[in-house]
Amino acid sequence: MRVALVATVLNEQERLTTWLSGIDSQVRRPDEIVIVDGGSTDGTWESLQSWAANRPVILRQLPGAGISAGRNLAISLTSAEAVAVTDAGTRADPDWLSQLVEALEAGYDVAGGFFYPTLRSQWDRALAATTLPDSEEINGEAFQPSSRSIAFRATWWNAGIRYPEWLDYCEDLVWDFSLRRAGARFKFVPHATVEFAVRPSAKSFALQYYRYARGDGKAGLFPKRHAARYATYLGATMLLRRRRPIELAVAGVFGALYMRAPARRLFARDRRNQVPIGSTMTTLPLVAALRAFGDIAKMAGYPVGLLWRVRRFGGLGWKTSWRRITPDGVVWSPAALTRESLPPTSSRAVGPRAAAR
Repeated sequence: MRVALVATVLNEQERLTTWLSGIDSQVRRPDEIVIVDGGSTDGTWESLQSWAANRPVILRQLPGAGISAGRNLAISLTSAEAVAVTDAGTRADPDWLSQLVEALEAGYDVAGGFFYPTLRSQWDRALAATTLPDSEEINGEAFQPSSRSIAFRATWWNAGIRYPEWLDYCEDLVWDFSLRRAGARFKFVPHATVEFAVRPSAKSFALQYYRYARGDGKAGLFPKRHAARYATYLGATMLLRRRRPIELAVAGVFGALYMRAPARRLFARDRRNQVPIGSTMTTLPLVAALRAFGDIAKMAGYPVGLLWRVRRFGGLGWKTSWRRITPDGVVWSPAALTRESLPPTSSRAVGPRAAAR
């Protein structure tokens, strides 16, 4: 099985060497590497050209392109049977690609790898505990892979399933759901991992979660989950305002339950990394603060995404995001595909820029 590794970059000079060294260290080398630069101005493009000189690399520039447009262009430039996708700014473990391809060669259509954070400081440990589960927490049957660690058979992309260019965030979730609706068989590969750094500041973390939630709203994803978050914080506020012992006790119990998962991750990871228990205990308040901070950012971003969706599609229409409009005006849905009858590739099929803007 010929394998292409594709990625997009934008001003990644600071972390470029680490990322490229991870690609070079792969036990199974990709047959092709396709990288699309979205218009870097920090020297990334020049460094990529130097690195690509003696490797099977295709480089393209697409200034101003979003990550979906960049990925779609990169995939369109390869003829490999399998495509692996990762993000610049990560570092792939040496057997990352071989593990993913092994799952595809075993008959699966999509191999979802995993990712783990770099833990160098108290901030890293607190934010990772707040936002990132361990692989043991994942239900492999329902896992939606991040496109920082995924591989798939190119047949599905050739059939017309594309990364949604009308989304700036959560595009990989819509991609996953489109593949599942089309009948693709997924395999969770927990040992196919890439390492990445968490956001370095509270401001960048809040902006990230605001954009994630805004992307959920735009795509019509997880309405019940977001409604539950609003209800939880509204209920907690009402309990705390009354300041009666019973209400405060109830709020405390729910608060402890809400913190159970991140606290457990923090203790487990610190124990594995031999972090002193005193440092773990002093990090817990930061974990709690980040949990609330991230939720507030999500609650601010989600209605903005919903408003965008209403303006774009004329209503919430939770299933609208799964439809695509072909260049000839025909509405196409991934749900119409089956594994046994994939439509042939055609110039009139859904192209990289076919989604209505």
